[in-house]
Amino acid sequence: MIKSSELILNPDGSVYHLNLKPEHIAHDIIFVGDQNRVEKITQFFDSIEFSTQKREFKTQTGTYRGKKITVMSTGIGPDNIDITMNELDALVNIDLETRQPKEIVTSLNIVRIGTSGSLQEDIPVDSFVMGEFGLGLDNMLRSYLLDAISEKDMEDAFIQHTNWDMRKGRPCVIACSETLKKKFDSNQIHKGITGTAGGFYGPQGRVLRLEIQDPSLNSKMDNFNFNGVRMANLEMETSAIYGLGKLLGHNCLSLNAIIANRANGTFSEDPYKAVDALIQYALGKLAE
Repeated sequence: MIKSSELILNPDGSVYHLNLKPEHIAHDIIFVGDQNRVEKITQFFDSIEFSTQKREFKTQTGTYRGKKITVMSTGIGPDNIDITMNELDALVNIDLETRQPKEIVTSLNIVRIGTSGSLQEDIPVDSFVMGEFGLGLDNMLRSYLLDAISEKDMEDAFIQHTNWDMRKGRPCVIACSETLKKKFDSNQIHKGITGTAGGFYGPQGRVLRLEIQDPSLNSKMDNFNFNGVRMANLEMETSAIYGLGKLLGHNCLSLNAIIANRANGTFSEDPYKAVDALIQYALGKLAE
């Protein structure tokens, strides 16, 4: 039995941070970082049957073209993804009354819809990027046993190419779900490696008043290429979603609307339009 200190439940029996019970979620789930973006997606739904919010975690479940879908805000960063993924998995794969893991694992389909900066000049603002791999520059996933699911050859190549300072921890690379990749792929989508940083400023190479450990890291990432797969963009959630998804048995895919191009210094003139276009693209694919 899982101890109450390890799996914390609210007095009403819902999981602690997400404030959800098993009946509140669909098997197809969309992640967004910003809680205000939840309703930007569910405004397109035919109906909404459930809604709740606790802290930054806002959830709405309803139907779109007859398909039941949950939209959930995760907040920013790998630490929030650790909370979200583990509590979502508990909802479907742990009996919350007996606190026993279920014998048959239920696999969720989880699609992140985010915003991101492109690392390549030819991936313009307002375009869409699918992360074929998530490259974690943070250490969150290293708290788990990753050896069976990580792409060690790509990790080694990245470490060598960037002259990575191992005092920051070993980067990890996790592949997306092949099932969801096939479902969401089209000629509208750029593909590549999505880098996941543990912060917005120094970890993504931004300099305000503090010097950073490797000022040239972004330019080295720009030209990293592993067997024809190159770095596409940099954000703060994808590798954490992919890693925990694979370990727990869920299908995960990260889609980003490119609102900035770090290579040429441009920013979208209408980032909300780009995000809305990606939302409608993703909803259409989910409902197929």
